[in-house]
Amino acid sequence: MESDDRTIPERTSQPLSPPTPIVQPTTSTKRVLISTLLAGLIGGGAGLVSKHRKAHPNIPTIYATNCAIVAGCYCGAREFVRINRRSEHGDLMNSAIGGIFSGALLGRLQGGPHGAFRYSIIFAVVGTACDYASLRAKPMLERYRNMDSLKLPEWSPIQILDEEAIAKKKAQEQKIFAERSLGRLNNEESSSQL
Repeated sequence: MESDDRTIPERTSQPLSPPTPIVQPTTSTKRVLISTLLAGLIGGGAGLVSKHRKAHPNIPTIYATNCAIVAGCYCGAREFVRINRRSEHGDLMNSAIGGIFSGALLGRLQGGPHGAFRYSIIFAVVGTACDYASLRAKPMLERYRNMDSLKLPEWSPIQILDEEAIAKKKAQEQKIFAERSLGRLNNEESSSQL
């Protein structure tokens, strides 16, 4: 038998690297997907209220599809620019650049070379305006979400009653019910006597 020159490497006492975690969808993926789905729903809703719905019964699906394609392309381009620029989510320059690229792509497909320029300007302006509005509305929406309870104005007919007010209201309702029942009995007695 031949001698085995191979040696077995000694084990070191260093810990093994931790296992790689399961990759969850990134926030960019979620942002693009949620925006696309919302745009599809809005487009479908617009198609449902369209005046062309009777002549073309599938118009809601057409509107929903077109809005989802536009939003998916715009949001995808915006997130692509954000990742490549290594900037924050709230940077409006990402919206402008993403709008130019996605508008140029969709405009070229839809309207030729002149359409690419027009669509890129429109997408950049409208997309940046929508992102600016959402950034401005976010603190307001957070404030409403963190409210403990809804406070109605004093003049509102809907009032939130505490236990004491509820007991008072029940007593008043029982009193009114008793008066009405007594009134019905008196009316029945007077009609039966005649």
